[in-house]
Amino acid sequence: MTGTIAVLGLGEAGGALARDLSAAGAVVRAYDPAVPASSVAESLIGTGSEAEAAEGADLVLSVNSASAAVGALEAGLGGMRKGAVWADLNTASPGTKRRLAEIAAARDVPFADVAIMAPVPGRGLRVPMLVTGSKTGAAEVVANTLNPLGAAVEVMAGEAGLAAERKLLRSVFFKGMSAAVVEALQAARAAGCEDWLRKIIVDELAAANESTVDRVVTGSYRHAVRRTAEMAAAAEMLGELGVRADIAGAARDQLAHLTP
Repeated sequence: MTGTIAVLGLGEAGGALARDLSAAGAVVRAYDPAVPASSVAESLIGTGSEAEAAEGADLVLSVNSASAAVGALEAGLGGMRKGAVWADLNTASPGTKRRLAEIAAARDVPFADVAIMAPVPGRGLRVPMLVTGSKTGAAEVVANTLNPLGAAVEVMAGEAGLAAERKLLRSVFFKGMSAAVVEALQAARAAGCEDWLRKIIVDELAAANESTVDRVVTGSYRHAVRRTAEMAAAAEMLGELGVRADIAGAARDQLAHLTP
């Protein structure tokens, strides 16, 4: 028999997860102070607070925001039944996840740190998720509850905070790379050669292989002095083009720290 799942937060991610869970046969109790549950799916059970949503739930999924994570937990704990698991899916720092785990532990509530590892739109419940918090068995409960409903939850051994750490380490690369691409194309557009640079970027990404990371890292250290000057010139050029040099300036400063 499918259990009862509470979903706190019905924004882009929480709404998609709640819809898919309900469609898969779960009883979903939902709460969002700004989004009526009925506007997401008629099958959701709308509630008036975090605690009310958590009442009778076997698993609570907090999908609010990093800034609201602690408040949502503190507000929802009063409705938790014995043995129910609180899973935090917010993109928060490892330190915040550990704090949440401590708050939950003080009330004898098993806590799981869940990291959503890709964009939810277009994937919904099938989005890859990584979960830690196995000391209390909470991580396994999340996986065992969601995976039979169509989710893709991977359990990683370790305490709360480790899943968030993996996600954010990945974000340093992906979001940093995305910011560099956006800035470079903005500058190329201002210079009248966006298509030319776009092709270079596509070709470089398509040609990447196992040696690419070693080449990038080794070259940055070996040629730090020359590349610092090069990125200083690049940042100056962006200024001349009227484009913010956030990434170019940051690259210049980082390379300066790598100089012998």
